[in-house]
This record gives sequence, C-alpha cells and structure tokens, in this order.
Amino acid sequence: MNFRYQTTGQLKVFNPAPILKGNLNSTNKAVNTSTASRNRCGASPNVFKIYQKLYDYYGKQHWWPADSKFEIMIGAILTQNTSWRNVEKAIENLKQKNLINPKKLSKLSISELSNLIRPSGFYNIKAKRLRSFLNFINTKYSGSIEKMRQEKVSILRAQLLSVSGIDEETADSILLYGLDKPIFMIDAYTRRIFSRHGYFDAKVRYPSIQKFFMDNLPKKTKIYNEYHALLVKLAKDFCQTKPKCQRCPIKAL
Repeated sequence: MNFRYQTTGQLKVFNPAPILKGNLNSTNKAVNTSTASRNRCGASPNVFKIYQKLYDYYGKQHWWPADSKFEIMIGAILTQNTSWRNVEKAIENLKQKNLINPKKLSKLSISELSNLIRPSGFYNIKAKRLRSFLNFINTKYSGSIEKMRQEKVSILRAQLLSVSGIDEETADSILLYGLDKPIFMIDAYTRRIFSRHGYFDAKVRYPSIQKFFMDNLPKKTKIYNEYHALLVKLAKDFCQTKPKCQRCPIKAL
C-alpha cells in the first residue's frame, strides 16, 4: 500500500497507465496543480477496479441493516460519533415502544427521546438533532418518506444540510441508503484508504472527494451503496489505524 501523497489540500491525480498495471512506484508522479484544476477531481480508471476487486473478495454487504427507510434515517443521525453496536441498542429501544415512525416519534418530549436513545451516546444532543429532523420531515413532507423520495436530490440535499446537526456525511447517508438516491457518501474510512493509496490528501474537502468518486464511477445507486459498505469492511479488516498492508486485497492497485 502506498502512503505517498502531497499535502497541498488538493486532489492529486496519478498517471493512469502505471495504476492500471497495479504498480504505484517512484515513477508515478502527481500531476501539477494546473492539470488537476483542468481535470477537476481527475480521471482514474482504478476507482472502479477497486470496487470490482472488493466485491469479488467480500461479496454483497447487505448494508444498511434496517426494517424500514425511516429506521435508516434515524440510524444515520444516531451513528454520529459512536459505534454501530451502540446505535442498534438505541434503535431497539425505539422499536420496543413501536416508535419507528415520524409522527409517533415527534410526540415524545426531548427528555423521553434522550432516555430511549441513551445507548448511542451524546444522547441529549442527538435527541435535539432527531427532533429537528422530525420537524423537517413532518413540515416539508407531511411525514412521508415517499414524498421525500420524489424530490430532486439536489433540493433534498440542500434541505437536509439546513437541518440542525445534519452534516454532509449524514445527509448523504440519508439520501443514499434511506432514499435510494445516486450520491456517493464519504466517511473517515474512505479518506483513510484512498489517501494511503495516494489518490488524494486526507485533508481534502468533502465535496472534492465526493466528486472524484462520482466522476469515476457509473452513476448507479447500487454501486454507490455497495462500494461504501465494502470500503467500511476493508477499513475494519485491513486498513486500520495500524494497517495490515501485506494481506490487503487491493494492495496491487
């Protein structure tokens, strides 16, 4: 695994020919800033190859685990700054009360909601964020997930980002997994894997990294969905804080 990249805060695009050979070595030079600017996020045939390699290695990930689209949306907010195991406990509390519904959940007080989602951590903050999201979905879409789904992704994304406590990653989780919209979500695992492989600096802004992926992949929700899940799996198995590069399934790419 190659850990070389320049720290200018801009995406660096490497010569596609050596990349296709699966050989990131000292002859691969990052293109200059002017080329990167013309190419925006750059063309990289390897991005889809990595997806194919991971899919062949791991298979379908069946993510996001949930019984409904609204449950996914709740999970996207609750998973901020915590493990998925903790989120599952919080969601189970809501399920036991039959509260996985925008209208029913809105009837709870902040204190009641905080108590139910306590396992997710930062429960007082998250209760307020859930309340803001519930106010949004009930006011804008009458609590209907189907009405949300019919809205254009650009409009929906802007609306979600205006809701208190919903950042780009959370908004895109809701759009991709909760509403089946074709948008690629970026998380810390994605940054870690691709910056270590030299595709870009880990500090590059979210929109630039997102554009990099969406420019280099077929615009298909299923691919965006599966790719993100596969990257999470790879990060947990191999691309950890202390990476296990020798056994990494994409080390040759």
